[in-house]
Amino acid sequence: MKELTDPEIRSSFVNCTKGEVSRLTVPRDLPELPWDDLDFLGWRDPAAPQRSYIVAEHDGRLVGVALRLAARTGSTQHHSMCSICLTTHPASGVALMTARKARQTGNGDETVGQYLCTDLACSLYVRGKKRAQPGGRLQETLTEDEKVERMRAQLAGFLNKLL
Repeated sequence: MKELTDPEIRSSFVNCTKGEVSRLTVPRDLPELPWDDLDFLGWRDPAAPQRSYIVAEHDGRLVGVALRLAARTGSTQHHSMCSICLTTHPASGVALMTARKARQTGNGDETVGQYLCTDLACSLYVRGKKRAQPGGRLQETLTEDEKVERMRAQLAGFLNKLL
């Protein structure tokens, strides 16, 4: 992924008002991020822990989406799998995140949910740059490039549902 600036990130959001975009906290360490290893920029908002954001290139343009962590229910003793990168984590490492659709239709089907790594570091997990403990990546016969391509396809499918 190419390195992004604060204005590029803010102008990419498709499911936020201008006011929401102006208030969101963009990562301060943008120049230090491992851009060559990222397929999308994902982060949790330190000022609002229930909010997360993803910015990715999609269909030739930059698309940003605001996500909200769903309230946790049930046991915290299990492992869960991210539906984007297929990394398993203890319960706190994966969360259901929901996003408003970019175009509200008024039919009651206004949000889309996806189970995602809570740190949104999917690109680093797929490339083996970051490890989830306990849990981690399942043994697969796919190459790293094939895993990256699968992750990109999963993310594109999620973004298509939002757009």
